[in-house]
Formats: sequence, structure tokens, C-alpha cells
Amino acid sequence: MISGKVAVFLQKDFVKYFSNIDYDKTIFVTGTNGKSTTTNLIAHTVKSAGKEVATNTEGANMMSGIATTLIKNSTMFGKFKKEFLILEIDERSLQKIYQVLPAVNLCISNLQKDQVQRNGDPDFIYRMFAQTINKNMTLFVNNEEPRSRALEDLAGNVVYYSLEKNTKTFEKDDFYAVTLPCPKCNHKIHYDYYNVENVGKFKCTNCAYESVENPNVLITNVDFEKHIFKCKDNEYTVSYMNPFYLYNYAVCIAICEKFGIDYEAIQIGFSTFINPADRRESYQYHNKNIRYLRIKQENPETLQNALDTVARDKTPKAVFMGLYEIKDFPPAYTNTFYFFDCNFKGVVDSNVEQYVCFSKTVCYDCANRMIYDGAPADKIKIYDVEDDFATIFETLDTLETDNIYIITGMKPYQKIKNFFKEGDVVNG
Repeated sequence: MISGKVAVFLQKDFVKYFSNIDYDKTIFVTGTNGKSTTTNLIAHTVKSAGKEVATNTEGANMMSGIATTLIKNSTMFGKFKKEFLILEIDERSLQKIYQVLPAVNLCISNLQKDQVQRNGDPDFIYRMFAQTINKNMTLFVNNEEPRSRALEDLAGNVVYYSLEKNTKTFEKDDFYAVTLPCPKCNHKIHYDYYNVENVGKFKCTNCAYESVENPNVLITNVDFEKHIFKCKDNEYTVSYMNPFYLYNYAVCIAICEKFGIDYEAIQIGFSTFINPADRRESYQYHNKNIRYLRIKQENPETLQNALDTVARDKTPKAVFMGLYEIKDFPPAYTNTFYFFDCNFKGVVDSNVEQYVCFSKTVCYDCANRMIYDGAPADKIKIYDVEDDFATIFETLDTLETDNIYIITGMKPYQKIKNFFKEGDVVNG
């Protein structure tokens, strides 16, 4: 990473001077959520097919990280040594990186509300993407995500990937259900159902914009318990299984199909994939089963996905919520809009014995949001501390339930993991 930072500091367009890069086999992965997982999955699967791949697995997705990846995978004279270049790209950086690395293949996971102090609103990122996508590109786009899919008109070729209705599909009809205007006519988008928060079969209430009926890649016959699904009559067994991952598998299959990678190689990749970016872990601590769900804070979709995971578990449980101040750059960010964009009622109705809210800045906001969706105030404990985990988790031994969920952003992860270090960690 340091080598790339130095190189870009000395010469901003340093990346464009590498030779022997096949742009037809250069794949960019961008979007709000899922970039790292999708990039890691595609790179692992393409490698499983015997291809030589360079990728920024660590998630260094801005210009300096891209430079580091190329330095590591090139000769000292700047000749790129691999067949494929598969890169996670930060949304704000896509335009500048494309100017020096004109990739033919662009995968967009989704465009959703995120980091408002940096990105503004999703339409700002949409407009930046629109200035980059062109007729020389093949665009791999989620058939069920209306905003990013609307970029289809700008690309030379479009590949749609999709997930059919399944046992974890849900509908929404409540006060906090928020939709977006149609990207093509600005009227209301209606969802027939959702597979992931704000991702599902949709249609505009005014114009003809809707999910295509026959996407190029469609995931069907999903069995979450057995970790299997079908795509074009091929059955896949996978290592990770939830609706969000299924979209990742779909776009990976689409990429592999383009480059002639067969079913057997894809299956090997899917069954052996270990995600270094996975944000779910399980611990055993004092006879308690701890399920730790880390979210990309400032993002309602990832928080809602975590809440939906908790809500699907109807057994008695305790829920610990720690949303922290964000200090990535000034001004420090304490807004909790993303929690208010979420629906907490499913958690309230899922048999919760105790709620615990902690952090110095937004613990009371979190408690209020829980109360607004029906959580009894006498079941909520508030700790306006951040690193005193002995205090935060002091109630664990007093709870009747042994089923504990913890939801935080990324900031406290290592300290919380260290607190539970006497237990055995099992990736969830």
C-alpha cells in the first residue's frame, strides 16, 4: 500500500504507464454494498479455473491501492504479468481510475444511501457513473436494483443478473417503508417483493421501467439450509448462504460465462471460497452464544440486513447495538439517519429479552428508535461508553437467554473480539 501511495503522490497518472494489461480481461467491481465480497469471490473463482489473476483482495480500492496491486503483479519495468485484472473500485474513484485503466467490464452491485458527508446522495454517485460508462463497456448489473440498473442505456452491452423469489423474500407495508423515484421518469417505484433491502422485483408506476423478465443469469431453487441453488439447470453448493451472497454468486456466474469458465470450475470456486471481508462471526462466552454482526455504518441497507437476520430468529434473545461516531475525516459524523430509515419492528416482534444500546454519542438515539417501533423502555439498557466492554457486557451473565446478538460498525470490532478471546471463534 505504501509503494502505491508514494508512486501516486509523485505522479498522479502513474497507473497508466503499466504495459501488457488486457483491458478486455480487466474487471471493475463497484457500488455501495458488497464490493469487497464480490471482488474476492470473482477473483477466487477465476483462479479456481486455472487463470492467473491480480486483485486488490485487501479492499484498497482507490488510486493508491490500485497502483500497489499493479506494482506487486508487474515486472520492475512495469510489464503486467497476469492474465486477468480484477479490481474493487471505490465509487468516488471510478471515474479517475477508468481514465488511466479503461476496463471493458464493469460490475455494479447497487447504488444506495451511504456516507452522506462524503457522497451526498446516491444520485450524485449515479451521475458520476453516468459520465464514465460508455459504449465500449460491458455492464453487469443487478436486475432488481432500480437505480444502478438504469445505467443500462449508456453501456455497449448489458448483462443482467437476478435472484428469483425465495423463502427469505419479504414485502413491506408500513410507515417506515421508503422507496426511490424512478431513475427514468421520477415517479414512484413499486416493489412486488424484496430479496434484500431495496432490492427486489420492481416496476415504475408511471413508465415502462421494470425488472426484465428474462435476465441473463437467474438464481433459482434456493435451499438456504443445504446451501444449494440452481442456475440454468446446474446445481451449486456454496460456502456462504444468504440473499445478498446469492446476488454475488449470480454476477460471478455471469463473469465466468463471458470468459468461458465452465460449471465444474465455478463449483470448485464457490465451494472453496473463504471471504476475508465477511462481517459475521460467532463466539462462545460464559455459556452464551454470541453472534456478532458488523455493518458498514452510515448505511441503512446493511443495518437493515443485520436487523432482518436478528428478526428471523424467533427464539429468545438479547440484542446489543453499538453505533459509534465516525471520524474518518472532519467533521466527525454522528447523524443516525440510517437507523431511522430502517424497520426495527421485526426485531421487536422476535422475542427479545433485553436490548442494550452503547456508545458515547448516539446510544440514546438508538434507544429512541427502538421505542418508536415498540420496544418496551424497561427492557432497554443504555451505556454512554464505547470501550468499557466489561461494563457494556456485564448483563450477559444475568440473562436467561443464551442467544446474544451484537450489531456494531467496524470501529470497535477488534476490541470486542479481544474481549471475547477466551471463547472459540467460528466464522458465521
